[in-house]
Amino acid sequence: MRVSVFTERAPRPIGPYSQAVCVDGWLFISGQIPLDPSTSVIVDQSFEKQVERVLENIKAIIEAAGGSLRDVVKTTVFLKDIKKFGAFNEVYAKYFSEDPPARSVIEVSDLPRGVEIEVEVIAKLKSCP
Repeated sequence: MRVSVFTERAPRPIGPYSQAVCVDGWLFISGQIPLDPSTSVIVDQSFEKQVERVLENIKAIIEAAGGSLRDVVKTTVFLKDIKKFGAFNEVYAKYFSEDPPARSVIEVSDLPRGVEIEVEVIAKLKSCP
């Protein structure tokens, strides 16, 4: 069974996609960019604050599905500037400090709305909501 997941604690999709889809306990979270969920405006702060906003959005979606960040098994990170990898890693480590998930980090030429970072996640839940 396929279940779409939605929470007001994360930004509304800016296109024809779901925040996340759960199938047989597998939660696939769409790429999140640093949008403030209350305003749908890009967080206009430091890169580190943008990373925090992205990870908080992901955390909110996982929690809406009944899980936690400990359920994350794979992240894919898209950076416009790979030189920001170190700054990204410092913030990321605060969210995934124990038994971190598998991860890929890819430098890209551009991202939606010209942001610096986008992160997508796969998590394994006990069941779908």
